[in-house]
Amino acid sequence: MTVTAPREPMLPPRRRPWGIFGVVAVLLAVIAYFAFSSVGNALVYYLTPGELLERGDAAVGETVRLGGLVEAGSVSGPATDLRFVLTDGDARLSVHSTVAPTRSFREGSGAVVEGALTADGVFEATGVIVKHDENYEAPAPGDVPSDQYFEPGGEP
Repeated sequence: MTVTAPREPMLPPRRRPWGIFGVVAVLLAVIAYFAFSSVGNALVYYLTPGELLERGDAAVGETVRLGGLVEAGSVSGPATDLRFVLTDGDARLSVHSTVAPTRSFREGSGAVVEGALTADGVFEATGVIVKHDENYEAPAPGDVPSDQYFEPGGEP
């Protein structure tokens, strides 16, 4: 009697990895979709005063974001009844806000306000966002950052 060695099971033929590539491609597409859709929601789009005024009567009552520079000498009133002018260098628009801005709000700085243009041409703001410069400069040793410094007896 002849003894034969047990045969090893036959392995299936090697398949091409197209299925793996397909799964990886679908996963990358889903990740890209979620990444870019959330980025779009995080961006803040705004109109300049000139762009808003070009819309004419169609702009009245429409809730938008308006961005520009706070014109020097235009800020008046207390923080909860603030009036100032935003400009883009060409056009100017009066803004009224009953919402107190952050402490970094000042003349000559950039600001974005959210609200609507009224029929009398004043932008009624429901929110004020101060635009910050992307260049950060640390205070010198021993100095206090300018947005945390208050004059004795002055308003915070």
